[in-house]
Amino acid sequence: MEDPYKILGVPKSATEAEIKKAFRGLAKKHHPDKHQGDAAAQKKFQEISGAYDILGDKDKRAQFDAGAIGADGNPKGFDPRQGFRQGNPFGGGGSPFGGGNAGGFKFSFDDEPGQAAGFEDIFSDLMGGRRGGARQARAQKGEDFTAAVTVSFEEAVNGGTRRVVLQNGEQIDVKIPAGVKDGQTIRVKGRGGAGRSGAPNGDILLTVSVAVHPFMVREGDNIRMDLPVSLKEAVLGGKVPVPTLTGAVSLSVPPGSNTGTTLRLKGKGVGGTGDLYVRLVVSLPPEPDESLKTFLEGWQGNYDPRARMR
Repeated sequence: MEDPYKILGVPKSATEAEIKKAFRGLAKKHHPDKHQGDAAAQKKFQEISGAYDILGDKDKRAQFDAGAIGADGNPKGFDPRQGFRQGNPFGGGGSPFGGGNAGGFKFSFDDEPGQAAGFEDIFSDLMGGRRGGARQARAQKGEDFTAAVTVSFEEAVNGGTRRVVLQNGEQIDVKIPAGVKDGQTIRVKGRGGAGRSGAPNGDILLTVSVAVHPFMVREGDNIRMDLPVSLKEAVLGGKVPVPTLTGAVSLSVPPGSNTGTTLRLKGKGVGGTGDLYVRLVVSLPPEPDESLKTFLEGWQGNYDPRARMR
C-alpha cells in the first residue's frame, strides 16, 4: 500500500484533528455506497480506510514513523493480502464503522468538538442525509480475504492446527483437516470482512502448500517410499522396521527380494483408507566388507543381471 500520509493528503507533522478531518472528507467522497459497482472507488475507499487505521491510532502511527511496521500495518517483511479486517479501520466490532462498540474510534462529522457520532450519524453523513433521514443501508455480505500457509507432509496427512497471521496482525488458529492436498483452499467462515446491515461476515480463503517429505511421495490416498535393505535381508528375508506417518511398523521381506520389489502396508496411507507401498532398494555396506569380498571372490554366480537389456 502507498504511504498513508500521501493517501490522506496530510504531512507527517499533521495533528490528530487534521488527520481525522482529512479522513472524513475522503471517506464521504469515495464511499462505495455512492459508487455502486465501481471497483476503483471501492479500492480507493479501502486504501483510505487502511491509511486511517494506521494514522488514526497513536501506537500504530508511532510504529510506522519508526519503521517498525509497513504501510499495510504489518511488521516489516510480512506479506499481506488486500482488504481490511472486521473491526478495522475504525476499531469497532460487527461494523466497519465501530458503531455501538466502546472500543471503536468515535468521531463527528460536525464542526463542534466533542460530539461523537454513532453509526447512524456517520452513515447518514456519508450518504448525504442527516439524523432521521438516512437511507436504509443495503445488506451486503462481508468481503472474503485470502491467506496462505505451508504445512508439513505429516500435517497434511494426519491433520493438525496452524496459527495464521492475518494482514491486520490478528492471529487465529486454523484447523488443518486430515488429507488436505497441496494447493487446496480451506474456507474459514465468518472471519473475513464485516457484513453490512445484518449480512454475514466474509470468509478467509486459506491456500495450503504441503512441504516435500524427504522420502515419501503421495499419490491420491496412497503413499510410496523407497526402503533400503541390506544384502543379507534381501537374500535371506526377515522382519525389517518401516517408518510410517503413524509410527514404525514391522515389514516381512520375502527371501530372494531384489531392488524394485514392492510390498504393501494396507491402511498406512492417507486417512486410514489409502495404503503405503514400500519399494525395496538393496544397499551394500557403506565401508568395504572383507568377509563379503572373500565370499564373492569364491562364489560361482552364473546369472546375468543385464540380460533384459539385450
